[in-house]
Amino acid sequence: MSTETLQVRDVPSQDAQALRARAAARNMSLSSYLRELIHEDTSRPAMTEVLARIASRSAVEASGEDIRSFIDEDRR
Repeated sequence: MSTETLQVRDVPSQDAQALRARAAARNMSLSSYLRELIHEDTSRPAMTEVLARIASRSAVEASGEDIRSFIDEDRR
């Protein structure tokens, strides 16, 4: 797997301290922790992609009573 080096500038001191503390709490280096955060973020689809998928689905017609009965059935 190919990798790249990234550099982030002008991170507020409070944010950097919070990230270091979170990494330490997980027994990780700051670099490993940030790498994991980046991977988790890029592994999920962007909100625009999710909304586009939802918009492309056909509409479902249901009355308020239909919706309440679906919810009630699911609780049983």
